[in-house]
Amino acid sequence: MHIEPGILSPAKIAFANAAAIAVLGACLPALVKSVPQLGRTVLATVFFSLFMQSFHMQVGPSELHFVGAMPIYLAFGFLPTLFGFALGLLMQGLLFEPQDLVHLGVNTLSLAVPLIVLHQAWGRKLGSVGLKTILKLDAAYYAGVTLMVGFWLSMGEVATPLAAWAQFASSYLVMVAFEPVATLGVLWVIRRYGHVRLVAGCFNGQSPALGR
Repeated sequence: MHIEPGILSPAKIAFANAAAIAVLGACLPALVKSVPQLGRTVLATVFFSLFMQSFHMQVGPSELHFVGAMPIYLAFGFLPTLFGFALGLLMQGLLFEPQDLVHLGVNTLSLAVPLIVLHQAWGRKLGSVGLKTILKLDAAYYAGVTLMVGFWLSMGEVATPLAAWAQFASSYLVMVAFEPVATLGVLWVIRRYGHVRLVAGCFNGQSPALGR
């Protein structure tokens, strides 16, 4: 889901940075007023960073990453996941891939916009979460991510063939097939140990896994 340096003009990068700052700035007051959410944001950042580094490869005009979006979202909640994505990308750029800092706002929006849409459309009214629901959430989310990548590529200074984007988009079928396994594992851990006060404090109090 990374956009490689040189594809977008400085003006479009500046626009994306401004949009990312606006999105995060609008959500920041709701985050900082809750100490538990700040703690979960740290955990979401760490897990997202570990997931990203665990698997990534170049595919067509972008990169395939193991994002771990649904395990993080269902475990820690919307705001910690949103900010965890942004902070995780920042951490990745500072520690591993300095060239990606140029497109920090672009890549943040590629993950954040689909998350916001998914949360508003389905996440706020989730009941019990089973495999079927997880598959739907994953499919919707990664469809959004690939569309965001397509949007950025369509704005590029150099034309990207549709076939190249389609190659990248189809690679995310692997994530849709594999990530639910990780999600089910995370939810099992929450259900198994959610009664422990320390464990419960680490996770989203509204998580379906906690039955609330």
